[in-house]
Amino acid sequence: MPDSNKSIRKYAKKILEKCQELLPNAPNEAEFRHPIDQLLREFCDEAGLNLSPHAEHPLTTGRADAVFNRLVIEYEKPGTLSGNLSHTATKKAVQQVKDYIVGLAKKQRQELQRIAGVVLDGCYIIFVRYHAGNFQVEPPVRVTSDSLERFLYWLTNTASGTALTAENLNRDFSIEQVRTQNILRALTEGLKNALGGDRVNNLFKQWRMFFSQSIDYSEAFGGRKLESLKKWVGKAGLTVNTPKEAERFFFALHTYFALLVKLIAWLALSKHLGGKLGGPSFGQLIGTDSDTLRRRLSELEEGGIFHAFGLTNLLEGDFFAWYLFAWDKPIEDALRELLKCLDKYDPASLSIHPEESRDLFKKLYHYLLPREIRRNLGEYYTPDWLAQQLLNQAESELFAPDPPRNERRLRDKLLNTRWLDPACGSGTFLVLIIARMKGLGQALFINESELLNAILGNVVGFDLNPLAVLTARVNYLLAIANLLEHRRGEVTIPVYLADSVRTPVMGQDLFTEGTCEFPTAIGNFLVPAVLCTKERFDRFCNILDESVRAQISPDAFVSRIEKELAPPEWQERDAHLARDVYEQVLDLHRQGMNGLWARLLKNNFAPLTVGQFDYIVGNPPWVNWEHLPDGYRQAIKPIWER
Repeated sequence: MPDSNKSIRKYAKKILEKCQELLPNAPNEAEFRHPIDQLLREFCDEAGLNLSPHAEHPLTTGRADAVFNRLVIEYEKPGTLSGNLSHTATKKAVQQVKDYIVGLAKKQRQELQRIAGVVLDGCYIIFVRYHAGNFQVEPPVRVTSDSLERFLYWLTNTASGTALTAENLNRDFSIEQVRTQNILRALTEGLKNALGGDRVNNLFKQWRMFFSQSIDYSEAFGGRKLESLKKWVGKAGLTVNTPKEAERFFFALHTYFALLVKLIAWLALSKHLGGKLGGPSFGQLIGTDSDTLRRRLSELEEGGIFHAFGLTNLLEGDFFAWYLFAWDKPIEDALRELLKCLDKYDPASLSIHPEESRDLFKKLYHYLLPREIRRNLGEYYTPDWLAQQLLNQAESELFAPDPPRNERRLRDKLLNTRWLDPACGSGTFLVLIIARMKGLGQALFINESELLNAILGNVVGFDLNPLAVLTARVNYLLAIANLLEHRRGEVTIPVYLADSVRTPVMGQDLFTEGTCEFPTAIGNFLVPAVLCTKERFDRFCNILDESVRAQISPDAFVSRIEKELAPPEWQERDAHLARDVYEQVLDLHRQGMNGLWARLLKNNFAPLTVGQFDYIVGNPPWVNWEHLPDGYRQAIKPIWER
């Protein structure tokens, strides 16, 4: 079987060289088009593509310059296009491609989203697709080997882009794949080199603090348990000889998995919903230079990419962004291979075959980590069939295959029944509940906005594992993706990094009276009780986050709190407490542990503000009491003894 990736790289280089050869001679459109068409035909032959190329293809909407099966190519005389879509000639060329896509869809009796188009003049290339009822036109990018590789990937996958399923992700991103081995080696080596610096070292410590709440790596990979890890890690060409090295490897592995999850979320929003929601294009990452790529990934890690899509909390800053501070050529090259492979995926499968895309990342994580390794970590995930059975038993009317036809009662139950998974993991129960609500909502003709609001208000998850929370939020996002265009405002995914056992409590002794005590991996935060209300606490955390990032003085912070939030019962002691919290978080920021603690407080408060629920469903963590870290076991012991 031909190696299409090798052919893509080879012919992207050939086409680029041909463009560079032709452009100095100022060719007309035909003189430019014919040699490029010939190279595309040669590529199709070498890559073993069963495509039927047609030059000057007649359509009801005009005559397309070239059609390769379901890809329309509009050639322009070199120098015609601009880097701005509002440019007159560029705008005209894009409109022609749109018209040709419509004409080809009619001629082939295909859905519009199955057809794509490209405008090319040798200097710029523009990618055009139809998604979610609108044309998605990406800004013009320079013709480079990377942008031409993407063009050839589109040519390869136009007929049927790679479906976004766990099985396909496993095929492309499991540890057996060279690209995965390359990125794990690059991250592991980059981490080793960067741990001497305060910033990466502090982020590593921060990660270890969080995961030490539920996982003791010295226990998980001590003694004979280390042997199974050595054997598995060897598949990636790496070596692990001590529990300390095991910790570092898992930090790199978690970083890889987290980055994959984040990029898939961006891919899905960009390709599946970009035309309706706006927001930055995932595809623009492919052909960017090193500085731009790093900057856009930084925007991703800070959550700004998702804010542009109206999502307030999908990413809230975390320690998995450390690779940006260890950036080097191996990390960049490995990331580019990851991006190119992801760009081949077609998130349309999320709406066409939603059952195939359910809880993608639980399955992918299982593929990445063999069962024995997961057992050593105490990680057990609920199979879909068991979760579904439990839901059927919990609420037989809602989950019955053919529910009673009392539509008024069923509608009220669907819109108002509240569900909580207090240890949600990757979100198995949440996703199954959402799937049922969507299916039943459609059958009952419930307005999409009303249904989306019901889901966001009534399907809630907690977990104290940051990687699980990220995964659950993205699974939740993918489950509601086709409803997001109907949102009435910004969307907060109701999955919180919070401990459902060890929750914030009101202070009881002389020193903590009048406070709300927030236990964390680094100690307790004492927040004035008068600020710990549903109306005030989120705002307090937002001001805290903004102030820390701006590094304003403690006096200025307290003044802002007193001006914007302080209630009539505010006292001098409350001001001192607010100052202490600010100085505590500011100190963490200056140590390089920024971007998380103010948001962590907000998440920790969620169990006290999300209200009451009709059903608590889920699978509690399978961790032996004696294997819990000592500090956490002592902290929750009084709860079990009540």
